[in-house]
Amino acid sequence: MEERKILVAGGNLLQAHTWKGMLEACGITVELRGEALMGGVGELPVDMQTVELWIPESQQEPAQSQLATLNADLPQWQCLQCHEFNDASFELCWNCSAERSECHN
Repeated sequence: MEERKILVAGGNLLQAHTWKGMLEACGITVELRGEALMGGVGELPVDMQTVELWIPESQQEPAQSQLATLNADLPQWQCLQCHEFNDASFELCWNCSAERSECHN
C-alpha cells in the first residue's frame, strides 16, 4: 500500500469537503480524517478539532497544484435584502440566506 501524507489540516469542515470533492473530481484519491471529532467543539482541546485531507504520496504535487488554483482573490458581493457583504465563494447570504444576486458581483 502506498504511503499517505497530509495535504491540508484545519478546522473548517465545509472547506475540507469542498477541497476533497474538487480533488476527487480530478482523479486524486483523498481521505478525510477527523470529521467525527468536529462534534466535540467546545468539549475537546482545540488541537484535537482538526480536519485533515490525506492523499497518496505520488499524488501530492498535482493535489497541491489544484489547491493553489483556489487561492485566487475573488470580489465580495453584497446582498440585496440585508446589504451584508459576502465572500465570493458564498451562493447564499451568510446573514439572511438570500440567494446571490448577479447585480452585485
